[in-house]
Amino acid sequence: MTTTETVTETAPDDATLVSRARDGDMRSYEQLVLRYQDRMFRLAVKMLADRSDAEDVVQEVFLGAWRRLPQLNEDAAFVGWLYRMTTNRCLNVIRARRPTVEVDPETTESPRSDTQPEHAVQVSTQLEALNAALQLLTPEQRACWLLREVHGLTYEEIGDIVEVNTTAVRGRIARARAHLSEVMKPWR
Repeated sequence: MTTTETVTETAPDDATLVSRARDGDMRSYEQLVLRYQDRMFRLAVKMLADRSDAEDVVQEVFLGAWRRLPQLNEDAAFVGWLYRMTTNRCLNVIRARRPTVEVDPETTESPRSDTQPEHAVQVSTQLEALNAALQLLTPEQRACWLLREVHGLTYEEIGDIVEVNTTAVRGRIARARAHLSEVMKPWR
């Protein structure tokens, strides 16, 4: 190869990485972890309102996924499988907790740090209110709302993840939206 030639390397798709990981290729699995750990963490931290619990859940999910990778029937279904495991693990953690969950404002990050101090305080207060309102939803409603509104999944994908039909997903999201709309009225 001459010095003027360039090699363009594209990242393998999920199905290829899953197939390689199933065959024992740890580097392929590491690529999958790097590709999806942030998404799973964002979902877990919003569901649990606790960074430490969210980190534990994500670590358990990826460790469990590695161990159960041979059980995954369709390589391309890996992402949905991760969402399902993360959601279910979060729901288990929520069920194991005491009924009330305190939201720690110190763990809630402002989306922007370059705003005026007054605006930053307002945004931070709005985020605190939203996080508190999310904790008042049932865990199932919270999961469906977060998967739709934060992660942009379709109703069908959410139904597969939480293992209910799309009608139930739509109902949970509608109830969550109605509740959040009512609670967040002062912030409009």
